[in-house]
Amino acid sequence: MNNKTRRDFFKIAGAGIAGSALLSLNAPLLAKSKNIPFQIGMASYTFRKFNLEDTLAMTKRLGIKEIAFKSFHLPLDSSENKIMSVIARVKTAGLDLYGGGVIYMKNENDVNQAFDYAKMAGMRIIIGVPEHNLLPMVEKKAKEYNIKVAIHNHGPNDKRYPTPGSVYKLIKNLDKHIGLCMDIGHTMRAGVDPADAAKKYRDRLYDIHVKDVTKATAAGKTIEVGRGVIDIPKFLRTLIKINYKGNASLEFEKDPNDPLPGAAESVGYLRGVLAVI
Repeated sequence: MNNKTRRDFFKIAGAGIAGSALLSLNAPLLAKSKNIPFQIGMASYTFRKFNLEDTLAMTKRLGIKEIAFKSFHLPLDSSENKIMSVIARVKTAGLDLYGGGVIYMKNENDVNQAFDYAKMAGMRIIIGVPEHNLLPMVEKKAKEYNIKVAIHNHGPNDKRYPTPGSVYKLIKNLDKHIGLCMDIGHTMRAGVDPADAAKKYRDRLYDIHVKDVTKATAAGKTIEVGRGVIDIPKFLRTLIKINYKGNASLEFEKDPNDPLPGAAESVGYLRGVLAVI
């Protein structure tokens, strides 16, 4: 590395370490800067082995306020009373349940259930995987309910939506309620640079699942953010440049029985990089 690159590296690394230390002390974390238009959120799949109370507590401990629930923490077939009870607990914890997902929609009943569920819970976005033939129905329901749908790409082994581009070509002519949830780990595993994809599909980028991976191939595995092959500083700079205003939600799939240390390191790294750039 040249001197400038080396200095930048140590500045970023130092900020990431500082962020992790703050997390461990439950201290107030870096406030959202007026120059950073997006929020760091949490995809509750990170805590899929834990109950609702533990999930809320760990998310709060990470200094994150925006959360999207996987059905582990609010089942799709929940009654209205159950949903209202859970929402009350989320609000008591000081969190905002902004969305739900990933929600698979294989038939019309799944679509109806997803929208009724999201409406009762006050969710602003459904992170979903609808079958291609259901897209017209999803578009109609999204407009009717005024709820956005962000279709999630799942990488090279997924035949429906492997890349952000595969989503975009199917939705670009649909109503603006329909957009993309880009999983940057799966995007990288498909051999696509997440920063380039964010720039290219910015007009329909409504949600992001943040992770890092060990390889830019189908064999890549989730690892703590900053330890993998994704150029995270480049990606975050791109989000700022395109004025992305959604959530960049951590989905930490590694260590499901003990995810908090890796999640804390990942969030600390993200905040450290943001502090530098």
